[in-house]
Amino acid sequence: METRRPASLSEVVLPVTAGWRLVFVRSRGRELAAALGGSIMVPPVVAAPLLLAALVPAVVWGNALIWGIFWVLLTLTVVAVVVLAAAMLFATVSLSVRWVELRPLGTPAQFVIARFLRSSTTAMADLRRAVVIERLRLGQRRSIKVVFHTRSETVECEPAPFAPLSRVDAQELTGWLTEQLGQAQVPVERQTEVQRDFLRPDEWWTQSHTAQLWRVPVGEVDGIAAERGVEIYRYTPRTSAMYSPGTSVTVYDPGRAYDVAEELRAERAAGQAADSTAAPGPAEDDATDSR
Repeated sequence: METRRPASLSEVVLPVTAGWRLVFVRSRGRELAAALGGSIMVPPVVAAPLLLAALVPAVVWGNALIWGIFWVLLTLTVVAVVVLAAAMLFATVSLSVRWVELRPLGTPAQFVIARFLRSSTTAMADLRRAVVIERLRLGQRRSIKVVFHTRSETVECEPAPFAPLSRVDAQELTGWLTEQLGQAQVPVERQTEVQRDFLRPDEWWTQSHTAQLWRVPVGEVDGIAAERGVEIYRYTPRTSAMYSPGTSVTVYDPGRAYDVAEELRAERAAGQAADSTAAPGPAEDDATDSR
């Protein structure tokens, strides 16, 4: 289960006059536009049902009270848009890291952090360690970030959405940082965080889907789930509760179910390898027959 093809480090690691630059955000304008666009769209989408519910009766009956409620809701929506947009722009400008530089080339002695409006320079001796954190969900990359721990602060650097760094192989990035920072005796770590928060029962897997993933008959799913510690949840859907009260649906925790799928795949591969090793070849059969 792979995500987009990993990008090469050549797209995110750039040689500059001063040293090496690791780019997290390529375009300030594009990042600000994305933050602004998201903040403008969210409040209207959330408020739309309430606005529509107030607008229709106001138009039909022309009641002054209902019109007043509509205008209050519309005003609150506009205020929410302004406040959220300001908060998103402030967070983007003040917290986001555009790039970091290791200066000079070869034997870096300085560590430069460039944010949207300012940059800061730290002596390499003050850099304690760097951590590459990759977040996975059902085996797929959800995000990646690099955390630099200095003597005075912790700097979290996360690539912009769809930026090349978001697709870079975590092991390759860790190796490059180790090569560069190892000369200054700065340790580099790689961590993997597996996200297991799934909305139950909406995001949990059905019995048929689980059977397909495990490559087993549907009737064997419950037994494997009990044997391997997969949490299950039985519930009655709303439609069934009204028309068929006795009908229930069983769903399975995707986090553990995915782990079991990987375990079963590995066990089958090991079994096939053992069978191929144990099976005699044609030459061995001929030798046996001749004796």
